[in-house]
Amino acid sequence: MTPAAIKQLFTYPIKGLTPHECERVTLEAGHGIPGDRAFALMYVEADKISDPEESVPWLPKGNFAMQNDWPGLAGLQCQYEPQTGNLSVHRQGIPLFVADTGTPAGRELIGAFFTGYLASLHPTATARHPEKAPLRLVGSGTGTTRYPDRQPVHISLVSQATLDAITTEAGQPVDARRFRPNIVIDGVSAWEEFNWIGKELQIGECRIAISARIGRCANIDVNPETGERDIPLFSLLPQKFGHAQTGVLATVIAGGPIAVGDLLNQP
Repeated sequence: MTPAAIKQLFTYPIKGLTPHECERVTLEAGHGIPGDRAFALMYVEADKISDPEESVPWLPKGNFAMQNDWPGLAGLQCQYEPQTGNLSVHRQGIPLFVADTGTPAGRELIGAFFTGYLASLHPTATARHPEKAPLRLVGSGTGTTRYPDRQPVHISLVSQATLDAITTEAGQPVDARRFRPNIVIDGVSAWEEFNWIGKELQIGECRIAISARIGRCANIDVNPETGERDIPLFSLLPQKFGHAQTGVLATVIAGGPIAVGDLLNQP
């Protein structure tokens, strides 16, 4: 049997925008992956605090623009460059702008662009914040801020075999990015990750504790390239598998670097 190993690694520098596929990342105990969901697009009217934009603390996800509410966000290709702090945005291969996330002018440009872009979209029927309010970029590229959906620190994992099982039932390829995982694991059977809950995994020098299954929302229906809802996975999962869950959450107990190809010591 093929040893369990990391097949893909992803981070999401700006909550709700394009995943970044990585060859290696660093896990940090008590934090997760520095730089993962370090920024977010906050509704200005939801901001009830006086913190500078670079230090806005964690808030519930209803305060931010997200693909679950605005699937058209997935139609943009957004690339954050940590070395320069620049965010570049393209649509269908056409460059739209480049802005420095570390300057007031750059942040103002980013907020203005996404405010205007959302004004051109239609929210989902269940959107938490369907009003097209102004947006501003919050967070810092230093790795000190995090805006995951859940306040407790976590990373997410899913097995390739689970994705393959869903692909078979869907009758077409299902991209891992629909589920926005941090780690995709090869070499284990479908849904095996559910059996790890309450146990620990060793990855190189790192140790993680698997804590819970991930309940899904309708965002998994959205094509991560086009922003179109093209596969009804949110209804397919309970029909075919009896639940709407894929992947698991984990906390980092001991940190360090991990890379594609690293082996996992299963519980």
